[in-house]
Amino acid sequence: MDIARPEFKERKRRRQIIMVAVIVVAVVAVSAFVYRLKPAAPSVERGTVWTDTVKRGSMLRQVRGIGTLVPSQESVLQIPAETEATVVRIRVLPGTVVKPDTVILEMSNSQVEQAAVDAHLQWKAAEAEFQSQRMKLESDLMNQKAGAATVKADYAQAKMQSDTDKALYELGVISGMAYKNSKGKADEFTIRNDLEDQRLASNQKAIDAQLAEQQAKVDQMRALAELKQQQLDALKVRAKIDGVLVEMPLHVGEHVAPGTMLAKVVQPNHLMAELKVAETQARDVQIGESVSVDTHNGLISGSVMRVDPAVQNGTVTVDVKLTGELPRGASPNLSVDGTIDLEKLDNVLYVGRPAFGQENSTISLFKLDPNGHDAVRVPVKVGRASVNSIQIQDGLHEGDTVVLSDMSRWDNTDRIRLQD
Repeated sequence: MDIARPEFKERKRRRQIIMVAVIVVAVVAVSAFVYRLKPAAPSVERGTVWTDTVKRGSMLRQVRGIGTLVPSQESVLQIPAETEATVVRIRVLPGTVVKPDTVILEMSNSQVEQAAVDAHLQWKAAEAEFQSQRMKLESDLMNQKAGAATVKADYAQAKMQSDTDKALYELGVISGMAYKNSKGKADEFTIRNDLEDQRLASNQKAIDAQLAEQQAKVDQMRALAELKQQQLDALKVRAKIDGVLVEMPLHVGEHVAPGTMLAKVVQPNHLMAELKVAETQARDVQIGESVSVDTHNGLISGSVMRVDPAVQNGTVTVDVKLTGELPRGASPNLSVDGTIDLEKLDNVLYVGRPAFGQENSTISLFKLDPNGHDAVRVPVKVGRASVNSIQIQDGLHEGDTVVLSDMSRWDNTDRIRLQD
């Protein structure tokens, strides 16, 4: 017969209550622990990010711009039409290498041709008239000189007679009346001789003036003839310089007015670079700074020669004078990249330039832990920037490694883990 033991039943029930309580407490504790755990750091493939180490030393500040090679001002020759004319023949097409005497195209204008002939004939007529006038004046002058020579001979004869009579009068050989007659005649020829000399001098000046006037007419006609001949020669348009014909917007039969641009010739060895620099960076560019121009077939050294004061489409035009030798293939309109050296900063902290972040601002970067796998977001104050580097003012130390890639997709987390 079974005997009831109520104390056993009570103990069993208490053990069950205690076990349930322990389980409940454990579940609550575990839940609280799990709740307080931070979410796991997201993983990023190390090969997809770019990192760099903070260094101390000299940092060369540079700015970069893209642009093209263009002819320098002194190497471009635009040939205008000097007169109204009609294109009758095109001798050379754009892209052809030309010499100064290369005829590019031929034009026609009958009025110019006739004017050149008329001007030449007028010049020859003026020269003939000048020669005729000169011969006539010289003949008249010779006649006058002959008359003056006769007077001079009579003067010498009268002077000699007067001197002889004076000596005879003093000896008492002749009377005073005879001496007075010879002296009066000598004085008369003296006056006539002086007048003839003055007439000769005056006529010589008059002849010189008339010949000068006639010579001026000849010079005028010659200049006119040369001008008309120049206009006639200009109907055969020549390159005038060694270079390449790059533009000729005409066709046969086209009528052109004076001043119309007929052709453009450039010297391909006289080029400069025209760079477009972002306006935020162009403010530090100064004339004379060194430039390295990459033609994608070689580097050319140069210097800044002009900075355009105007801003267009967010960029500033910088003209670069090329001082180095041009590589093969360098030609007008060739696309180039240019790097301008601004200044050298000594003994500064710097690191590679991050994907985002302007100079003189505070940015956030992921700094790698010593283990090289975890990275924590830290604020970094940066200073002046260059093409590939930026100055560190606060937030990092020499030897720190940071992620420079675009990490905008991780803006909501302060820690990442790099996986190999």
